[in-house]
Amino acid sequence: MTTQTHNYQISGNRQVEIQPARHFIQGAYCDGVQGKWFETINPTNGEVITQVAEGFEEDIHRAVCAAHQAFHEGPWRRMSAKERSRIMVNIAEGLEKNGEELAYLETLDTGLPIAQARGQAARAADNFRFFAKKAEEMTGETYPVDESFLNYTVRRPVGVAGLITPWNTPLMLSTWKIAPCLATGNTAVLKPAEWSPLTATKLAQIIHDAGIPEGVFNVVHGFGETAGAALVAHPLVNLISFTGETTTGKEIMRNGSSTLKRFSMELGGKSPVVVFADADLERALDAVVFGLYSLNGERCTAGSRLLIERSIKDEFEERLKERVARIRLGDPFDPKTEVGPLIHRNHYQRVQEYIRVGLNEGATLAVGGFSPDDQVGNFVRPTLFTNVRNDMRIAQEEIFGPVLVSIPFDSEEEAVHLANDVAYGLAAYVWTNNLTKAHRVAGQIESGMVWINSQNVRDLRTPFGGSKNSGIGREGGHYSFEFYTELKTIHVSMSHHPIPKFGKVE
Repeated sequence: MTTQTHNYQISGNRQVEIQPARHFIQGAYCDGVQGKWFETINPTNGEVITQVAEGFEEDIHRAVCAAHQAFHEGPWRRMSAKERSRIMVNIAEGLEKNGEELAYLETLDTGLPIAQARGQAARAADNFRFFAKKAEEMTGETYPVDESFLNYTVRRPVGVAGLITPWNTPLMLSTWKIAPCLATGNTAVLKPAEWSPLTATKLAQIIHDAGIPEGVFNVVHGFGETAGAALVAHPLVNLISFTGETTTGKEIMRNGSSTLKRFSMELGGKSPVVVFADADLERALDAVVFGLYSLNGERCTAGSRLLIERSIKDEFEERLKERVARIRLGDPFDPKTEVGPLIHRNHYQRVQEYIRVGLNEGATLAVGGFSPDDQVGNFVRPTLFTNVRNDMRIAQEEIFGPVLVSIPFDSEEEAVHLANDVAYGLAAYVWTNNLTKAHRVAGQIESGMVWINSQNVRDLRTPFGGSKNSGIGREGGHYSFEFYTELKTIHVSMSHHPIPKFGKVE
């Protein structure tokens, strides 16, 4: 396959230079061992953006060995937290300096609307700044025993981390893993999603330029079945952090079990938004629309099931239909666009099939529906289904697109039952002005996170993760350090405590 540089005219006089996406190993870009390439496709028009080096087991082995050597022989884990923090801040500054280019690359590669991509680029920088500070605050605990012992704990880096990231908001979500991984002194091999390789390639250069020692951070592109599987199975990889689809997560845990790897799994979701009649309905409406249709509906924490109290169902759904019908679908580089194209044709067809399933199940297609098969780009019209039962597939399975379902309930107990009657448990949203009821319902919903009278507003200090089929483990704040560090207990004798004298002749 011929590889070449492309110059893209984005808007006005803006140009972004797109080079072939190569692996980044031992501080340098390189081609794959087998010399194979695949294409990354523009979701807006179906054209090839550029070629991507296809990684296999040999490439993963090179990257893992580089990371292993950097961990055991290099300076990174031996640096003080203050020194590592300084380099992390350099990375944050590099992300900010290149923020506009990163946002354009993200939009070009994923179809994410540019206004939202800019926000994600800013959050990527925030992730590095946050964990730079947290690294300096990382402490252990002390356990004094009278005057006889002082016992204390320290945290130490684990080793080589395999970071496998998804194709939705790939820049922000990769930094969410990379930042705490590096801040704690580990080394890493990143395997980005094959549908969205561009920002990971640029990120490698930014991290390198910030002063990270060679081999500490590596990138290998490729497919999950080959590159991803090889990374998970590699005996020198100590940690696997994965964000993605639940079935894939289960397979990853099976593949890595023989080497007793530590796993952090942030998987799928089918999150409920429970709206009671006493809620601030205007704010709830804003949150329902934004929470599902932002990021093109391709977000794990999307409030994809609206549970609406029956007494306000008709009024709320009418207002909801008006809003959804006015959502601006179009060119993701237009700052006014609110929903752009889905990332890949395969995913577009999958979401289209769910719309067909919803109609076959008897739900009412209130807004949106099928897109023309011959259209250019992977555009799916913002869609709303009403008259939905919770046992329908469109209410139980993760669609991961701009498709919302509305389900009525008659009592608080029924609302909780409906919220929990699904395999997933990542996030939930509760809307009511009765705070006693809000806390009561939030406590009963089976999910890792619940927002009361709010859309998904992240606090980086809090634990992020899900229950049931939505994952294992928590990341965020000091909870990330629970995963990326080994906890060691050191026991210090402060006195001549009695020691049994086995084998001594009196």
